[in-house]
Amino acid sequence: MSFSLDTPSIQTLKSEAKAYRDERARTGEPITHGAALESIAKAHGYRDWNTARAMLPERVASPVQVGHRVKGTYLGQNFRGLVIGVQLLSDMQHYQVTIKFDEPVDVVTSELFSAFRQRVTATVGINGVSPAHTSNGQPQLRLSRE
Repeated sequence: MSFSLDTPSIQTLKSEAKAYRDERARTGEPITHGAALESIAKAHGYRDWNTARAMLPERVASPVQVGHRVKGTYLGQNFRGLVIGVQLLSDMQHYQVTIKFDEPVDVVTSELFSAFRQRVTATVGINGVSPAHTSNGQPQLRLSRE
């Protein structure tokens, strides 16, 4: 079975169920944890919690993993490198990725001086593109697996 990057993980559904249960408790209509799981599973189109549990991945999809070889652009400069760190951020939509470049990348566009970087840490979405942009509107980092 394959999953798209939009497929929620079991952890995502569990978090939604906890939030739903907390909300119901605040409104004076408490429900059990099991009832919250069932409601969330049905809201996502599954027959029941057991069906959702059996069909969904355990982990959240990640654009890259530690040890992957990657290529892309950083501040407009092409690079190839090795992923040496990946951390899922609290919004469950972005990752902090640390890359060790094969060759240092000059991150300055001026002809008067240079500034080389061998290693960078940046935030990317599931698509491997940074939500932060440079002054010319391009993403700070774009990466893909080699």
